Amino acid sequence: MSQAELESGVGTVLIDEESLRSRIVDLGDEISKDYAGRDLLLVGVLKGAVFFMADLMRSIAVPCEIDFMAISSYGASTDSSGIVRILKDLDINIEGRDVLVVEDIIDSGLTLSYLMRNLESREPASLEVCALMTKPARREIDVPVRYIGFEIPNRFVVGYGLDFGERYRNLPYVGVLNEELIPEGL
Repeated sequence: MSQAELESGVGTVLIDEESLRSRIVDLGDEISKDYAGRDLLLVGVLKGAVFFMADLMRSIAVPCEIDFMAISSYGASTDSSGIVRILKDLDINIEGRDVLVVEDIIDSGLTLSYLMRNLESREPASLEVCALMTKPARREIDVPVRYIGFEIPNRFVVGYGLDFGERYRNLPYVGVLNEELIPEGL
C-alpha cells in the first residue's frame, strides 16, 4: 500500500505531527519532574504504543528501562470484547519498581482495568498510566490515568501506531478512518 493509498483511508487529520511532538515533550517534562531521583520502568502495550513510547522515552530525563506486554481484547472487531488475553508478558520483575504503563489509546477502559489489576498484583512500588489519547465518551470502567496526551471524540482513529487491520500505523499523525472503510456492524 503506497503512502497515497494510506492517506486516502483517512477522512480528517485529528492530531497533526507538530501537535503530537509538542505534547509528548510536555508529557516527558512532567514525568521527569514527577519521577526525579527515581528509576522508572516504562511498560509499553503492544503494538499501538510503540511509536508513542519511543518518542516519550526520548523526552524523559530520568533513568528508565522499557519492557512490553501484548494484550488482546479486540480480535478483528473495532469494539472491545471485554475478554482480555495476555499474548506477551513482561520479561522484567516489577516488584518494588516505579512502573509507568504507556498506552496508545483508552477506549472503554476494560482492557486497561484488567491490565492494571494484573500488574498491581505483582507489587510494584508505584503504578501509573500515561495514555496518548483517551475517549471519555466510550468509558465503561473508570481507570485513573495520570498523564493524558489528548482527549478525543468517539471516532475510529488510525496513525502514529494505531491501526485498522494492521494498516495505517506508520502515518505520522492521528486521523479519523474513512467511514466507508469500516465494515458494517463494526
